[in-house]
Amino acid sequence: MSVVPARVLGLGTYLPERVLTNADLERMVDTSDEWIVSRSGIHTRRLAAEGEQTSDLAAEAARRALTEAGLAPEAIELIIVATVTMDTIFPATACLVQHKIGARNAGAYDLVNGCTGWLYGLVQVASLIGAGAHQYCLLIGAETLSRVTDWEDRATCVLFGDGAGAAVMGPGQPGDGLLSFHFVNQGEHAHWLTLPAGGTALRVTEEVRRRKDDCIKMAGREVFRLAVSGLPAVADAALQKAGLSVAEVDAVVMHQANFRILQSVAERLGIPDDKVVVTVDQHGNTSAASMPLAVDVARHRGQIKRGDTLLLVGFGAGFSLGAAVWRW
Repeated sequence: MSVVPARVLGLGTYLPERVLTNADLERMVDTSDEWIVSRSGIHTRRLAAEGEQTSDLAAEAARRALTEAGLAPEAIELIIVATVTMDTIFPATACLVQHKIGARNAGAYDLVNGCTGWLYGLVQVASLIGAGAHQYCLLIGAETLSRVTDWEDRATCVLFGDGAGAAVMGPGQPGDGLLSFHFVNQGEHAHWLTLPAGGTALRVTEEVRRRKDDCIKMAGREVFRLAVSGLPAVADAALQKAGLSVAEVDAVVMHQANFRILQSVAERLGIPDDKVVVTVDQHGNTSAASMPLAVDVARHRGQIKRGDTLLLVGFGAGFSLGAAVWRW
């Protein structure tokens, strides 16, 4: 595909103040630091404060991104919030963010695609800017997964964290931004990662709450296998579309769900460890916020520099798989 000349003008992130350590979890459920680290690589995660909503996290990340971009909120024409933990089913959380940051000229909508949401949004925004439909857009990944976590289920409660990452995007030069992408979905496996209640299929009742069907349900082993087997294929497809080899990639940013998945996928792709961005140890799995948080950490570490070619790879509920090649 042809290059879409859209670039990230500013990036901002927000993590709640509360840190939940593995030692804290040892006091809550039957688990241990050794068990958590060996299976996920996670040491800490952040939890939103009482009364702190997804739109609050998203709005703060957006303000920081706007400051870095040097743009006023009024310049933004479109806001997309990728999330599965909306403040409310409707209105869209993006609408609430639009009001909170004062982006009075912006349209707004949510993108609900689990952990791949921000990656899908990146392609959408780059395409809209490239087509001349918008000049300045705000793409946010934000989650408060702690609100839909079963804190008695040791298999899942150790994994998830809260946070937000926002990118202000606008016109760039030829060669900037999106070089290629490849998305696939395996809907037959959607039941392996789901939040059963709260939609039209299952209303939230006392019985539903007793069964914890208003919390995340995950078949961990099956999700692990799908990710490890599916991600190399979508990554290879995206690289092929861009006309690039793995050796020409400067950094790889994967959805930060599990360190063992990062290792396995990198090994299958033949990517050296020093090119793989790792933040899951600090943040846990923050779903749609995972990738912008990881990009921000990586650029401050010096792993990502202007002009670098990034391979972005994600997987999540749906069961969705995606990859994009992006020139930073």
